[in-house]
Amino acid sequence: MSTATYGLQDIKKELQHLSGPQIADLCLRLARHKKENKELLAYLLFEADNEAVFIEKIKAEVGFIFSQLPVRSYETAKYLRKILRLLSKYAKFMVSKEAEITLLLNFCTNYLQYADRRATYKPLRLILTRQLEKIKTLIGKLHEDLQFDFSNDYNLLLDDAEKKLIWFNKNIFLL
Repeated sequence: MSTATYGLQDIKKELQHLSGPQIADLCLRLARHKKENKELLAYLLFEADNEAVFIEKIKAEVGFIFSQLPVRSYETAKYLRKILRLLSKYAKFMVSKEAEITLLLNFCTNYLQYADRRATYKPLRLILTRQLEKIKTLIGKLHEDLQFDFSNDYNLLLDDAEKKLIWFNKNIFLL
């Protein structure tokens, strides 16, 4: 016996027939089941109207986590992946390429400031290079005016990385 699977359009039509209190009950019930559902609902209710303030809160939280980075390369890589999971979750909530680029640029800047520059641990290097590739791809998907604004920040980040990291070659990542 299998249960029927309903599409998003079916759910949308059914929600239009429900009253406000019934929808509120459904939302609360949905929020009880998964932490991420609750976080998304909280973002939509309290934070979505002021995205700039929300981005600044995330940057502050990420900056604090970066200041707590452990010394050992393996543990540092684990912390960095944790930060990236957090950033991708928030970017998914905001559904904005501009916000995601801003958060990733901030991540890379913090990486250059806090991560061990002498580390030869390949996963640490790959974390930075993958994020730079991701930023480069996201910038390519933006409108031309926004591309210009973000490409300036991106190029400054590349210059900074080339100065601070002996293994880094910025020519690979240029737009």
